[in-house]
Amino acid sequence: MIVIPTNPNLHILFDLLAWGSAALLGAWLYRWRLNETAGIVTRMGRLYVVAVAVGAIAGAWGFGSWNTALSAVPHPSHSIAGALAGAIVAVEIYKWARGIRGSTGAIWVGPLALGIAVGRLGCLLAGLGDETYGVPTALPWGVDLGDGISRHPVQLYESLAMLVFLAIYLLALNRRAAWTRDRAFYLFVMWYAAQRFLWEFLKPYPRLIGPLDVFQLLALAMILYALIFDARARRSRLA
Repeated sequence: MIVIPTNPNLHILFDLLAWGSAALLGAWLYRWRLNETAGIVTRMGRLYVVAVAVGAIAGAWGFGSWNTALSAVPHPSHSIAGALAGAIVAVEIYKWARGIRGSTGAIWVGPLALGIAVGRLGCLLAGLGDETYGVPTALPWGVDLGDGISRHPVQLYESLAMLVFLAIYLLALNRRAAWTRDRAFYLFVMWYAAQRFLWEFLKPYPRLIGPLDVFQLLALAMILYALIFDARARRSRLA
């Protein structure tokens, strides 16, 4: 068992690091490979960014609070999975209203992957109060977050999963792989939702339907979204 020194204030620090590193990576990727692909975002106007922000905030607090409402002591909370889902819904509604087809998410892929990876480290170091800890485990890499119980470091699992995707994505960008232009966001959502679905089995969250919690149902919905829109993107390329 590995003892992890924790401090709730570290969550804020790592949130800032996540936002900062995501912004720096986004700016670098824009100059390196995405200046043409990202141009569609600037053409969509300021309301596009507003839609992203409003959807992300509503989704983060809506789904996060839904999950904690099922606990013994209901209280408001927020979630990155909810933020991603909320932003997707808001943007797709905005695109539908303006008659826009095709992906506009390529510019967000790298920053989101890195931001989540860094942010999850803050969740781990924030300790039990962050409410993202794992269930008990006898595995040698279990972590003690202050209560003397060896737990799955689910935050590290998610962080590593996102870094793996980021590495694959950057290598593909370097090769100018076709999928990085029109399918990257959908593949990112698929990867994120699939790994999140798995790690949720290792968390003590309340179950909503059978063995599934709120975030697993949300992950399944995001996987379905990604499959449908990725298939549409591939058909558009062949047309």
